[in-house]
Amino acid sequence: MKDESQVKITLPDGSERFYPKGVTALEIALSISEGLARNVIAAKVNSEIWDPTRQITEDSLVKLLTWNDEDGKSTFWHSSAHLLAEALEALYPGVKFGTGPSIEKGFYYDVDLGDKSLSQEDFPKIEAKMLELARQKNEYVRKPISKADALEYFTQKGDEYKLELIDGLEDGSITLYEQGGFTDLCRGPHIPNTGFIKAVKLTNIGGAYWRNKQENKMLTRIYGITFPKQKELEEYVTLMEEAKKRDHRKLGKELELFAFSEKVGQGLPLWLPKGAMLRERLQAFLSKAQSRAGYTPVVTPHIGSKELYVTSGHWDKYGKDSFQPIKTPNPGEEYMLKPMNCPHHCEIYKTSPRSYKDLPLRFSEFGTVYRYEQSGELHGLTRVRGFTQDDAHIFCRPDQVKEEFIRVIDLVLYVFKSLGFDDYSAQISLRDPSNTQKYIGKDEDWEKAESAIIEAAAERGLSTVTELGEAAFYGPKLDFMVRDALGRKWQLGTIQVDYQLPQRFSLEYTGSDNQKHRPVMIHRAPFGSMERFIAILIENTAGQFPLWLSPDQIAILPISERFADYAEEVFFKLQDDDIRGFVDHRDEKIGRKIRDAEVTKVPFMLIVGEKEMAEGKLSVRRKGEGDLGSMTVEEFVAFFKKEASI
Repeated sequence: MKDESQVKITLPDGSERFYPKGVTALEIALSISEGLARNVIAAKVNSEIWDPTRQITEDSLVKLLTWNDEDGKSTFWHSSAHLLAEALEALYPGVKFGTGPSIEKGFYYDVDLGDKSLSQEDFPKIEAKMLELARQKNEYVRKPISKADALEYFTQKGDEYKLELIDGLEDGSITLYEQGGFTDLCRGPHIPNTGFIKAVKLTNIGGAYWRNKQENKMLTRIYGITFPKQKELEEYVTLMEEAKKRDHRKLGKELELFAFSEKVGQGLPLWLPKGAMLRERLQAFLSKAQSRAGYTPVVTPHIGSKELYVTSGHWDKYGKDSFQPIKTPNPGEEYMLKPMNCPHHCEIYKTSPRSYKDLPLRFSEFGTVYRYEQSGELHGLTRVRGFTQDDAHIFCRPDQVKEEFIRVIDLVLYVFKSLGFDDYSAQISLRDPSNTQKYIGKDEDWEKAESAIIEAAAERGLSTVTELGEAAFYGPKLDFMVRDALGRKWQLGTIQVDYQLPQRFSLEYTGSDNQKHRPVMIHRAPFGSMERFIAILIENTAGQFPLWLSPDQIAILPISERFADYAEEVFFKLQDDDIRGFVDHRDEKIGRKIRDAEVTKVPFMLIVGEKEMAEGKLSVRRKGEGDLGSMTVEEFVAFFKKEASI
């Protein structure tokens, strides 16, 4: 039993330990093992990531973070951004700093070099300086500071960007971080010292408007990545070379799938005909699976009134970060671009009285939503401002929750299997019990929802990890993590149990006892979003999609113009069997036509010449395999359908 001078520390496995008040995560790690202490670079204290040297003064849930944890990597890379800034200040006196966050792979820093310029040719000397500073093993020291003192410090330094940031901060919440001779405005957290950084590579350079506003000055954005071992950097470089070949932005352009336009707007993809066909095939595939599983389609508007999102709680939770207002001629109206579909589906539920015999109700929608992402965070299709969710919401009785959850797991796994994602795991995201004010709803509802997810995942034999504090504000969830052909992990499908929105929207059904009851809501999206899923699919397959999904499944290649009519005749017959493709009528040699079809990743090439036309046949080639011999149209159709089956 603890006394007043102690704090209770709960570890992720549920074990409890007592330490003196002011204990640090590093000291906790050392009490477990010296090896662990050597590898701890940050800590998750309740729901926040902390410096491992920061004192813990109240009972807390603590997870010790190493390089193997995503939050550990994020802290490592954010600390590396500070190391980059220190190196730049040493090499380019007078440089001014914007912001330097970690990103999915590495970090960047936005800087103002004044009248100096910088290119990739300067990277080696900057990298060398970073490694020189890293070897000094300078500690990252957190220093709370008053707003007045922070303004005075950066006024003397002459850094107007930091002054602008400080102006928007509350007094009492401001911290500086020092390492060596460098000081930066930062809320942290950071790794213990620079010595953890053993390998450095600057990866790119670009421009970014200060605070993402075009009326502001364009700053220089320098990207980089670091590692605790040189070998890991070498492996990363090799992986990146392969990733460049598979980059969905590159392949999307080469395969004519999608494009972006500055006039349309950043982060708003334009789907070209072949990309639209790919989307339609994916949507048709999932729609068919959902229909078999008892889902009924609905359609909701692209906008909603502010009141809708106030009722759902999303407005209070996310506010202007997710919502984009729409101006109307009536100043009393407040409409928003739709950032999520679930509040709209709640209103659909309310259109009719519901009985316990009607449940479960499963509403599905390929609903396009809009969220404002910072321009520096936009990345091809994986991070956009407008995207289509394969969304569905199941309204069920409390006694149906686990069964419905299992049915959704089965649907997600069917999608993964059909599209070649065989390496996956699942993350169960629960509440942080020490920080329950983050969440809405009753404890008993949360406990029922969490139990249903845990039991359903166990019954389906899923390989799972449990993360406390990662639940949505309205309910726990199960996220599916997929590993692609390059070993990268992506978060795709998600399933969430929600007792709260039915409460907020006063949803009801009449039970067998003729009394009113509250349904439970399950949110689910096997793809996550069409855009992100297609980006990952492109990179996982290197653009060589499953045959049933390929926009162009066949290319008919007449040897000369003399066989054009026969080629068209074959094409129309294949279209009748829902086989998609084109006839290459170009005045090119057949070898060139074959090569071009291979480059654009067309699965089958059907060559027609004198012999084929005389015999009513096709000479069939398959990408990557070569000649498959001669077939009649009927024989090819039968062969194709067998190959294209899911």
